[in-house]
Amino acid sequence: MAYTLILHIPNSEPIMGESEKLPSSNDTLLIISNPRSRSGKDLPYIDSNTITVLWPVSQVNFIEVITSSEEEIIGFVRE
Repeated sequence: MAYTLILHIPNSEPIMGESEKLPSSNDTLLIISNPRSRSGKDLPYIDSNTITVLWPVSQVNFIEVITSSEEEIIGFVRE
C-alpha cells in the first residue's frame, strides 16, 4: 500500500509524493516517488524526469500522511 506524504522542509515549499512505507524512527532517508508541489506542479530544483528522490530525514520538519479519498467513511445517519 502506497502512502501519500507531504514533507515540510524549512525555508522551502512542501513536497508531496508517495512512499511504500511510513518512515520508522531508525530511518535516515525518506524514499519519495513522484515528487511534486502540493498543487501538482513540478518542483523547479528537481528534474522533470525524476521518478524517485531520497530525502534526508534531518532536513524535514514534519511529515503529513494524506488518507486516500477512495476510502468510504460511513457514519451515523439520522432518519
